Amino acid sequence: MPTPAGAARFLPGERAIIIAEDDAAIKSAAAEMRVDKEAIRAPVTRETKAERTLMLGWNRRGPIIARELSRYVAPGSQLTIAADTPDIEEEVRGLTLASDNMAVTCRVTDTSSRAELDDLDIPGYDHVLVLGYSDHMAAQPADTRTLVTLLQLRRIAEKTGRHIGIVSEMIDVRNRELAAVTRADDFVVSNKLVSLMLAQASENGQMAAIFDELLDEDGSEIYMRPVTDYVSIDKPLTFYTICLAALRRGEVAIGYRRQRQGEADARNLSGVVVNPGKSDLLAFAEADRLIILARQ
Repeated sequence: MPTPAGAARFLPGERAIIIAEDDAAIKSAAAEMRVDKEAIRAPVTRETKAERTLMLGWNRRGPIIARELSRYVAPGSQLTIAADTPDIEEEVRGLTLASDNMAVTCRVTDTSSRAELDDLDIPGYDHVLVLGYSDHMAAQPADTRTLVTLLQLRRIAEKTGRHIGIVSEMIDVRNRELAAVTRADDFVVSNKLVSLMLAQASENGQMAAIFDELLDEDGSEIYMRPVTDYVSIDKPLTFYTICLAALRRGEVAIGYRRQRQGEADARNLSGVVVNPGKSDLLAFAEADRLIILARQ
């Protein structure tokens, strides 16, 4: 159970789920557990609101993404699918969604054309997903077209002076670094993800059950939430304090994202730190986020 109850006790024969870079990195810590209970904030309730999502491009993963997206969004949300693959309108009409919270519309669009992208009013969307045309093109041509789309989106964002939240699929992992110049928020390389999961499962057969929990729609999931929802930030805190704040809500804190001008980011992970030192004092700002494992 990735999110155990706060009062749970280990029984003989039970095992702990540990986050570490490697088996050899696992060790017990003798550091003092410093917890500032006064800094822990009471849970806040945030109202969910309808969102507008734009999906540029299309492949066999599109229907799966649309179905899963419909599980998460609030009622009244919209998904616009824009692509120019054969039979795209018919495929979109045949989509099966998991809920009625999201309406889906289709636009036949050349997603590499600046003029046609301008017609979509890109800044009016909350999220933009860019899929590769991998069903109709080889990996390199598909990624090339994705790169052109991302560059057009970057220019649109610069012209309007607004940040556009973009997540893009790359077919070939070698193109990920090249795509970084487009300043998209994140890139997903599905083949690499599958390879990483298979490698971990082959090393430890019990990992399969953990992946099942994380990827099941009813299981625990990873969220990034404002640090100020959990603790006050008027003074430095240890991650032990954050762990306790999350545990009181039935959640597990596994890391954070802190972005600082000039601060070293050796792994180029946009300030993301997973499994940080628990006893180090950390100063957080309003924009910082915690990485939380939770049921909802």
